[in-house]
Amino acid sequence: MKRLFYFLPVAVFLVLAVYFAVGLTLNPKEIPSVLINKPVPPFDLKPIKGYERGFSSEDLKGQVSLVNIWGSWCTACLVEHPFLMKIKHQGLVPIYGIDWREQNRDDGPRWLEQRGDPYTLIGDDPDSKAAIAFGVTGAPETFIVDQDGIIRYKRIGIVDEEIWNDEMWPVIQHLRQEKKDMAK
Repeated sequence: MKRLFYFLPVAVFLVLAVYFAVGLTLNPKEIPSVLINKPVPPFDLKPIKGYERGFSSEDLKGQVSLVNIWGSWCTACLVEHPFLMKIKHQGLVPIYGIDWREQNRDDGPRWLEQRGDPYTLIGDDPDSKAAIAFGVTGAPETFIVDQDGIIRYKRIGIVDEEIWNDEMWPVIQHLRQEKKDMAK
């Protein structure tokens, strides 16, 4: 019995060590979303200050598009923004924006005025209602939504050239081809 008493802490330690070792091999940016392959949650956001039209889940039907959650307070969004402008100028895919948790309603519009506006439509989400519905954990986060309003991909963190070429653009092309094949 005494031997079992000494063995138990060693066994617990070994189990914990294996658990932590496996955890260290995982990428913390790869948080699976329960919304993948599910419809975009319904939302209807008012426009940001100075814009005429807001953004709703209904706007996402009919074409493959990106939904980008951002905020003027977000340092990573500042890094990501030039690449979003590049996507817009190349006309690769419509980008919809959710301006998330601005303390001052002037901050988001001023930020876009200074840096350019890559968004087809932008909604104001000061109370995080849409962000919570999307399961957002931080900004920036970007989703690929198919023609039927189904979420097909989620990116936590900055979208850059490498992420775009290796992960996102292939998904967009696949979704577009899939739709063409179904139309035949």
